[in-house]
Amino acid sequence: MAETWNKRERERNKRQKRKEKQERLQERKHNKGDQDWTKMLAYVDENGNLTSQPPTNLPH
Repeated sequence: MAETWNKRERERNKRQKRKEKQERLQERKHNKGDQDWTKMLAYVDENGNLTSQPPTNLPH
């Protein structure tokens, strides 16, 4: 039985999606070392504002 145009298009789309998914996976693996949880920390200053710098004087 011959393949119809629609079947060929679906298969081509599936191959394209698999290729894109594999590329995204490789990109995530490549950039995995760049993620550091300490960069995601936020601190609250004495005025209640968020800041990326830790407080210098801690109350006792």
